[in-house]
Amino acid sequence: MFRILSVLVENNPGVLTRVASLFSRRGYNIDSLAVGRTEDPTISRMTIVVEEDDSVIGQVTKQLHKLVDVIKVDDITEREYVDRELILIKTDADAPERSEIMQIVEIFRARIVDIGQSTLTIEATGDEGKIKAITEALRPFRIRELVRTGKIAMLRGSSFTTARSGGQIKKETDR
Repeated sequence: MFRILSVLVENNPGVLTRVASLFSRRGYNIDSLAVGRTEDPTISRMTIVVEEDDSVIGQVTKQLHKLVDVIKVDDITEREYVDRELILIKTDADAPERSEIMQIVEIFRARIVDIGQSTLTIEATGDEGKIKAITEALRPFRIRELVRTGKIAMLRGSSFTTARSGGQIKKETDR
């Protein structure tokens, strides 16, 4: 089963390496990893997707908490969340095919971000199902290149994974 971990870390050099190394040393594969600054520029959020069972995720979570730069680890898999991925797809697009590709792009509410003499580059965002669907719809047009971000996810509604206390972000172990 795929698990989605939301990990808040201090925005310091080497943090990504330490977190990724923790997974590789234990032989766990990261299916998707996205990192970016949060509303606080000193804090970054990692969204890590791994295919492991509950006991392994429990061990990984404990190990992550031991890393100095890790503020909070939250397995959001079983909670209500919103997730998105971004994909860029470059397809062959001769003149007769362009209108058909443009229709597919419109159906998926995607957009064309680059036009070459014989190619189109399409940008799409959405959940995993939408990303798979647009990829399959464009496959007959000979996908030349495809690049995809990792999943980013956030809890729905009033819930949030930021560990705030009096406006300050604190390590879970400081509570």
